Amino acid sequence: MGSIELITIAIALAMDAFAVSIATGVTLKSVSPRQTFRLAWHFGLFQALMPVLGWYLGGTVRSYIETYDHWIAFGLLGYIGYNMIREAFADEEETQGDPTKGMTLVILSIATSIDALAVGLSLSMLGISVWWPSLIIGIVALLFTAAGLHLGKTAVKAERLGKYSEILGGTVLIAIGLKILWEHGAIAI
Repeated sequence: MGSIELITIAIALAMDAFAVSIATGVTLKSVSPRQTFRLAWHFGLFQALMPVLGWYLGGTVRSYIETYDHWIAFGLLGYIGYNMIREAFADEEETQGDPTKGMTLVILSIATSIDALAVGLSLSMLGISVWWPSLIIGIVALLFTAAGLHLGKTAVKAERLGKYSEILGGTVLIAIGLKILWEHGAIAI
């Protein structure tokens, strides 16, 4: 696999993480270096580990994963998106808080990296070593996540978005989930 193909794959895989990090930045409104590190590190780590996992799984469980991976990603993104929209209508005291912590962070990390699992399966079937591609995929996801988080934070400063920023973020997550279903042929739009 050439460098151009590898970078193209890494950027394509990072797009979901980038979109989710923008939505997270919009939700947080202010972003600390610690939050940036947590989100970027986890998204980058999961993006790097999923191809390795897919590579090791190889052809043994491919049919099971291909059948349900898009539904798992949709379910996870839909759940987080729904909660973000619900929280937009809740009182300030009722909101769940920081999506760069706890189970929300883990769920988002898994949901945005499931496609990378398929890349690992493909590399395994092609007989290509997974280590260099996984490193590049993880680094690109880390960088795109950090950039997206701060882009979302900047976007929320526009007063017009105001309290609807969480609705926007939740809608984006649900749209990404629907896009994943559409790409896998599970729904026709």
